[in-house]
Amino acid sequence: MRGLSYTIADSADAAVAQFAEAGGAARYIAGGTNLYDLMKLGIERPVHLIDVSRIEGLDAIETEGDVLRFGSRALMADVARAPVVRDEYPVLAESLLKAASQQLRNMATVGGNLLQRTRCMYFRNGAGASSTVGVYPCNKREPGSGCAAIDGLDRTQAVLGTSDACTAVAPGDWPVALTALDAVIEIFGPEGTRNVPIADFYRLPGDTPHREFNLDPGELVTAITVRKTPAGRASTYHKIRDRESYAFALASAAVAVEMEGESVRAARIALGGVATMPWRASTAERAVTGSALTPELALEAGQAAFAEARPGRQNAFKTDLGARVVADALMIAAQRRA
Repeated sequence: MRGLSYTIADSADAAVAQFAEAGGAARYIAGGTNLYDLMKLGIERPVHLIDVSRIEGLDAIETEGDVLRFGSRALMADVARAPVVRDEYPVLAESLLKAASQQLRNMATVGGNLLQRTRCMYFRNGAGASSTVGVYPCNKREPGSGCAAIDGLDRTQAVLGTSDACTAVAPGDWPVALTALDAVIEIFGPEGTRNVPIADFYRLPGDTPHREFNLDPGELVTAITVRKTPAGRASTYHKIRDRESYAFALASAAVAVEMEGESVRAARIALGGVATMPWRASTAERAVTGSALTPELALEAGQAAFAEARPGRQNAFKTDLGARVVADALMIAAQRRA
């Protein structure tokens, strides 16, 4: 049994100071729904946990003014139920309600959800981890060890943003919706506060797949902000999975549109379940902007989103499935216009 120490931080400053005192061998914890799981698998091995769940103000949900602001320890369930989010930004509410179970949504925080790590079977059972199915190389767990998925079972792996070192899919739903709405992540660390566009928060695997987030040691996510947009009401998060609930996406799309009559004035499209990070589908956005939206055009846009896909041996179906998910999401979003 490994020793583990635990402290409670009453402020962001205190949390960062405690991290420094631990010499970097610490992890922040709020809901713990992902971290505890990773610790049991031996993927995360902190010697010290810093509880940030009691920091005042980090659970705030602010919907007045021109910006939506969600404190990082606001619960997924509470954000999804917030009236402005529920009624005017269905893409955000649906991305939370279609994630995990009600019990987990009542514990998990929206800040922690940003930092979920992949559910790749080789990541969870690889690089020195013993299991009934063996031990597998995984560059996320042990850099330079290899990627078993590339020549292995890859049905659930990514087809976009992959590299020769990793094909693991990003698991989140909420980050996909935030990507479509150009969210900004507020981060506090030893050097103070900085704001990072969500497009710059995640990293492609390249040859360093173990570095997934643009966070420096000791930095703590403190809030997520989304600038209000007329496209919020005409939006949806459409998710296809192997079973109806409590499952990760095989393909998903977060879509928000601004319509002018039957034509699309502006579109925001992001993909989940198919890429190594939340994936902005700019080519699909351009395909529909300025044109009357029809089912045929929506499907063309979906296909454009996967023009650069690199499927493996068993996940080529994701390109067609993903294109149809985008097409369906576009039509659903357009029907919701005010």
